[in-house]
Amino acid sequence: MVVNIRQAGTADTELIRALTREAYAKWVPVIGREPLPMTADYDKALQELRFDLLYADGVLSGLIEMIALSDHLLIENVAVLPAFQGRGFGRRLLAHAECVAAALGFAEIRLYTNAAFTENLSFYDRLGYVIERREPFRGGFTVYFRKAVGVDVGVDSGPGQNP
Repeated sequence: MVVNIRQAGTADTELIRALTREAYAKWVPVIGREPLPMTADYDKALQELRFDLLYADGVLSGLIEMIALSDHLLIENVAVLPAFQGRGFGRRLLAHAECVAAALGFAEIRLYTNAAFTENLSFYDRLGYVIERREPFRGGFTVYFRKAVGVDVGVDSGPGQNP
């Protein structure tokens, strides 16, 4: 299987919206609402943030949304289509983000997920992310993680993450 990652452009808005909605759909019954990435304004986000798209044999399979902040790279969204989960694409996207962070001169990556997304909690732990804090959010909790850039990543893949 040939896997490549490319930076998205504004022409990719509908692809990103569709992929995100499909990847996060399984979390709706878990938290009783659509997770934030399902309702995001991707027209605006694509003008302000960096999205990189993962293709497997030419088929869009996953994405990562990144924000360069003053002292770290924030992963706003990692999403892999359900049909492609379990193939290491989530891990690949996060490893890619580490390379982006290093290229931008950051020593740290941060991300967050809904505490009810237990698969994500263990996935990020396996990849060396450390819990920084938990905060209440819409009747649940958001778990914030951090990781030093340059730490080896694991070999699993994870589903979408945001609360």
